[in-house]
Amino acid sequence: MTPQEQQAILTIALMAALADGDKADAERESIRGIAESLGGAGGAAGLARVYQDVLLRRVDVSAAVASLADADQRELAYEMAVCVCEADGARSAAEAAFLSDLKARLQPDAAASAAFEKTEAELVQAAAAAVAAPAGVATSAATADTATAGERRGPDSTALDKSILNYALLNGALELLPQSWASMAIIPLQVKMVYEIGKAHGVELDQGHIREFIAAVGVGLTSQYLEQFGRKLIGGLLGKAAGRTLGGVGRAATGMAFSFATTYALGQVAKRYYAGGRQMNTALLKQTFQDLLGPAKQMQQQYLPQIQQKASTLDAASVMAMVRGR
Repeated sequence: MTPQEQQAILTIALMAALADGDKADAERESIRGIAESLGGAGGAAGLARVYQDVLLRRVDVSAAVASLADADQRELAYEMAVCVCEADGARSAAEAAFLSDLKARLQPDAAASAAFEKTEAELVQAAAAAVAAPAGVATSAATADTATAGERRGPDSTALDKSILNYALLNGALELLPQSWASMAIIPLQVKMVYEIGKAHGVELDQGHIREFIAAVGVGLTSQYLEQFGRKLIGGLLGKAAGRTLGGVGRAATGMAFSFATTYALGQVAKRYYAGGRQMNTALLKQTFQDLLGPAKQMQQQYLPQIQQKASTLDAASVMAMVRGR
């Protein structure tokens, strides 16, 4: 894939990220920062300028689409746009209109896009169902031996730490996979992790509260998807599974599996927040997350062999089961 084609796909993803004019300033700033960081990652020169062009409506979607002649690239651009629009858990009318127009322009393979949309919808529904689990039931998607909240008198700190680490390992492994559905599963699993941490402390949470908490910590939902896809795209990691070896993907992704660190730091902040009776304000939540993120990135390097091993065991069915908590 040429740098121009990478830039065209990322331009479409940025358009999708900003299609909803109601996004908060903090999220827009996060998207801008990611555009700049991806622009410096190699192969996407001028992406910061593209962000400004998209924000000021100086770039035309038709020009970006015209740069993508390959059918797989068109399919990938559409998948990225769908995931970015769905990142916050709901597709607005503006986002739906954007995706409908984009699909008509890109004309992705009907069977492939239908299969992708089915998987995407199932992941969203599975995450919602997992968070809506009956009281007293808190199964872990990442480990089978973590006790439920109903089976212990109080939160077991060691067990929670183990569960958080397992979620981080799983999300790091998902980032090493080339398929689009892999990145789609990361945020639902983060939502489920926070739900289980809150439940362990006797707090019943719904998806809306959890997503607000994640945003308050400073983990932008839309920007997180954009960064996941952007880094995979620039690193040459996105594509069809056929003909790809996990070892090669893993070597190319060394140091890039930021979802491990994000998930681990998020879990530890949630543990402190709910253990402390939800007394931390937004500023303290963000500062605590940032303080934990650096050490978590160092841990990612330590656990890279385990992340790669876990990635070798994953497929769409197993990940879906984890999101559902089975």
